[in-house]
Amino acid sequence: MSKQLLIYERVVPLSSEAHRDVSVKALDTFDFARDLNSVPLLAAEFTSAVPDHPIVFAGQGEAIFPAVLLGLQDSQNLCVDAAGTWTGGYVPAFLRRYPFVFSQDGANFTLCVDETYPGLNREGRGEHLFDSEGNRTQYLQTMLTFVQQYQAQFERTRLFCQRLVALDLLEPAQARFTTPDGRAGTLNGFTTINRERLKAIPEAALKEMFATDELELCFVHLHSLQNISRLADKAPVAAPAVAEEAPATFKSKAKAAPAPAEVE
Repeated sequence: MSKQLLIYERVVPLSSEAHRDVSVKALDTFDFARDLNSVPLLAAEFTSAVPDHPIVFAGQGEAIFPAVLLGLQDSQNLCVDAAGTWTGGYVPAFLRRYPFVFSQDGANFTLCVDETYPGLNREGRGEHLFDSEGNRTQYLQTMLTFVQQYQAQFERTRLFCQRLVALDLLEPAQARFTTPDGRAGTLNGFTTINRERLKAIPEAALKEMFATDELELCFVHLHSLQNISRLADKAPVAAPAVAEEAPATFKSKAKAAPAPAEVE
């Protein structure tokens, strides 16, 4: 399986026959996310993520989904340091559920695991997935519950994005920023909510969004955009020759004190 899910290399269904003697040793590293400049974010995570991350919308049409920006260039994650330590504050659930994930076949979901995860082993290190009789261990049941909750929140988030599209609230955006060493850059390839359109939505839609907390999500998203300047603060200092180049333009996947970032 290719990296359709960004960080997953070889996803296989979990079974007591194939994985009865398999254990998972949790690794204190985020090297697997080093090349990600953005990851999906669930609606339920907005308030937890807003102190640390810019929240934008990536994709088009029915594929639009919230994402947190983690870097300013392709394959750059400014929230993972050279040792693989996470330095970005809140860790999105998309990363916390790794190496587990659901595969979907119609209405059926199957719990899977990435067999390339370095912590997967048959030497008994870490937590067993199944007991000697082939039953799920408490660890596996806990992970299954977490992935089930993730999937439920994924659907809620998808409906939220569909409402934003139906109300025509999203628009292409770009953010101008300056790194600590004075390099100017522009980040684009994402959409944000248009504040004026949000103020003008029909009263019925406004009441419904207020009742479902979706209105709050909109303003949390808009507030989070100030974090782009904080992300720029993490940019490594470039070599002198690079620092003198003209301002660069970076595209997000999803993808003296510096001046604050300006979102247009």
